[in-house]
Amino acid sequence: MIQQRANFDWMLKELADGVHGVRQIVVLSADGLRIARHGGDPDGADRLAAACAGLQSLAAAVATEIPESDGNGKMRMVIIEVNGGYFYMMAAGAGAYLAVLAEETVDAGLIGNRMRDLVVRIGAHLTSPPRRDGQAV
Repeated sequence: MIQQRANFDWMLKELADGVHGVRQIVVLSADGLRIARHGGDPDGADRLAAACAGLQSLAAAVATEIPESDGNGKMRMVIIEVNGGYFYMMAAGAGAYLAVLAEETVDAGLIGNRMRDLVVRIGAHLTSPPRRDGQAV
């Protein structure tokens, strides 16, 4: 597991504090390893990160079936509504993603915009280098 980076704390906290209803935020690598988190517990964040890797792969497969897609199958954003809340996942730099769990009361437009703003502002810092045998290359 990648250690949580202390300099991400304030950025993720700012997103959580800026949108009412945010429960947990996770930054993860494309292969499902947690890079940073805010809210929730570490084990839950690790499970969410692992699930996001599968979801990202599924979204890429679906994207290839969209005729207007550029054919690269890259996911930009996934939104899932479930009983009790929402899940958002957005591409956040080369090999990294930003995931948010939120309550039903969250302003869907606001959270999407704030996530996008965060990615634009710090996207270069939300990258995860490729790994070989569990080590960064």
